[in-house]
Amino acid sequence: MTEPRTDDVHWWSANEIAAAIRSGEVSSREVLEHLVARIERLDGPINAVVCWDLDRARATADAADAAVAAGDAPLGPLHGVPMTVKDSFATEGCITTSGAPELADHVPTTDAWPVARLRDAGAVVFAKTNLPIYAGDIQSFNDVYGTTNNPHDVTRGPGGSSGGSSAALAMGFTPIELGSDIGGSIRVPAHYSGVMGHKPSYGIVPAHGQIPGPPGTLSQADLAVAGPMARTVDDLVTELGVLAGPDRWNTPAWRLELPPPRAERLEDLRIAAWLDDEHCRVDADTARVLDETVAVIEGAGGRVDTGARPGFSLAKVDDVFQQLLAMALAGGYPRDQIERMAVADGDDPMSIAMRRTAARHREWLSYNERRLQIRERWREFFERFDAILLPVQPRPAIPHDQEGPMWARTVEIDGETQPYDYLFRWTGPAGVAFLPATVVPAGMSSDGLPIGVQIVGPYLHDHTTLRLAAIVADLRGGCPRPALAD
Repeated sequence: MTEPRTDDVHWWSANEIAAAIRSGEVSSREVLEHLVARIERLDGPINAVVCWDLDRARATADAADAAVAAGDAPLGPLHGVPMTVKDSFATEGCITTSGAPELADHVPTTDAWPVARLRDAGAVVFAKTNLPIYAGDIQSFNDVYGTTNNPHDVTRGPGGSSGGSSAALAMGFTPIELGSDIGGSIRVPAHYSGVMGHKPSYGIVPAHGQIPGPPGTLSQADLAVAGPMARTVDDLVTELGVLAGPDRWNTPAWRLELPPPRAERLEDLRIAAWLDDEHCRVDADTARVLDETVAVIEGAGGRVDTGARPGFSLAKVDDVFQQLLAMALAGGYPRDQIERMAVADGDDPMSIAMRRTAARHREWLSYNERRLQIRERWREFFERFDAILLPVQPRPAIPHDQEGPMWARTVEIDGETQPYDYLFRWTGPAGVAFLPATVVPAGMSSDGLPIGVQIVGPYLHDHTTLRLAAIVADLRGGCPRPALAD
């Protein structure tokens, strides 16, 4: 096995790797073999990478190197860059399980749309990363591949559902990843694992070919998006540029041109911050890190209004989000199970979640109107501000808890027991309104766990949240490296 000429290539960004391949400084095959050897050496206690596609990846890398040697042009922005992909996305000729035992031997005949776009841009997909069954939890474990552990503390999860993705990034196993997000599945893993993720504006990244729904599904779920994950904001921008565009239905005529950032300089950005709320109190470490982040922004010349609010309460937006999220997940259940859910009796979180999932279409129409009213309040808010800082979660990464149904679990927030859905209350304001949200590391807890900040902006102004994220990442030091990654 040939080693790259630089032994820290695993910490290079995708843009750096692509530039080095184009210049001949390293070859795609060298980088690929380096990452494979690193995963084989370090992934044991993490279990992020769960399925290989090495024969094809090696052939693809060799072809990428031959194209460079021949002087072929143009080369894609990710030409020759090896990467892993979340196992919910179909990969042609490579097992795709979405963590479900019934799909343990499922081999798709076509790529999911985001995977195809990454390959068209030159990426070399060489492995799949772990997730919860059917991408349905913020902990990443399943009966096919087992449990993925947080690189910063293996007694905790890396987040979900893109938990294998975030762990692989944190460990230097891949420079970029492809994640998906319906209730926080890009944002929460980025926060838990100390990496970066971008939930795009809804509708700008086609996600056909993701499981769930069942293989072959042509619809895209309400609230659900596919998006980039990385260790640098520049890589998020590059990957978003590859992924964004028309879907299968609109390709003949529809084009996308996202607006540039509303401002480039920190002092020109109008920033708000909503850092705590009685509906979801953040713990002491999270409050400290977010307050420090505001202070650092202001110390660098930025202006942050910590009292501005978008015209609705967190409790209200959370109610609408939780209802629409449950309805969006309903397509994954058989009809007889939905009928049983509809008559679930009780006021416990599990019963409430079941009734929400089984809601009738007329209820969806009512909640969709409430969603549109929230979107209008956001639109008005973003006439006065360019972005708002929010927590991602009320706490850092949670300990592993695989007991019982998800909604029957509880979590501890500064010693107080809260229902499991408490963990979703800060992902709702952006998710329910289709807004872009970028997460970057903001600091560390007192026990060495990463804490991220969520930067939310106006609909389709993805480059504004990404620009502010780049500034915050520079001010706060970027992605922390786990001790296990040494």
